[in-house]
Amino acid sequence: MERRRKQIVELINEKGQVGFAQLVKSFPDVSEMTLRNDLKFLDANRLIIRIHGGARSLDTVIDIDDPLHKRISKNNEKKQEIAKKAVRLIHPRGAIFLDSGSTMIELAKIFPDERCKIFTVGVPCTMELARLKSVDVHVFGGRLKRESLSISGVKTLQEIENVNFNLAIIGVTGYCRGKGFCCSSEERCEINRAVMRRAEKVMVLMDSQKVGKSDTYILADSQDIDILISDHDLDREIQEDLEQKGVEVY
Repeated sequence: MERRRKQIVELINEKGQVGFAQLVKSFPDVSEMTLRNDLKFLDANRLIIRIHGGARSLDTVIDIDDPLHKRISKNNEKKQEIAKKAVRLIHPRGAIFLDSGSTMIELAKIFPDERCKIFTVGVPCTMELARLKSVDVHVFGGRLKRESLSISGVKTLQEIENVNFNLAIIGVTGYCRGKGFCCSSEERCEINRAVMRRAEKVMVLMDSQKVGKSDTYILADSQDIDILISDHDLDREIQEDLEQKGVEVY
């Protein structure tokens, strides 16, 4: 029993959110009643959070970024696919904002060495961009968040208000129809909102597994973004719905 419940927690933490049907499929030799009792126990012991139709990881509702070392190891192939798509669509010019996060690191690794200015709050992104000779890299000041190795705070917001961006490349932690694009961190949400207000064009990078996940803070609606880049597993209905709302989806 303990081993099974540990496996359930690991599955939920890996996926962020798991439907009950997926749990049943993942544990075919366990009865639905037993699985429901497992979820009740794990929720009561604050190891997961039960929701209608399944369960969510604690990380999706706590106002901190998932530790970066955990996110880097998740869905790495999809992140690389998204980064390669983004590079083909980016025409380096003027000022570009590059968000923090594991997908942004993959993009920074292959960003073209062409003349432009890149502003970022991601420390690992800065290290990857340091190889470029034609790119003028700017790091916003503020407080270091150790979990995500990103910069945030009042000083960060103040500095953002002094810059006009030609392109903002933003990461999100979830997307739901009717709720929009979400963030788990209030500070990160405030920073990205400020960037988006000062950007000519907004590009969101999001892997397909984040569809259907609703996090604590609403970052943007479909009308607030211009381009969504995801992987080949993005639900076709979601893609068509966003395209009908004027979002270019790749």
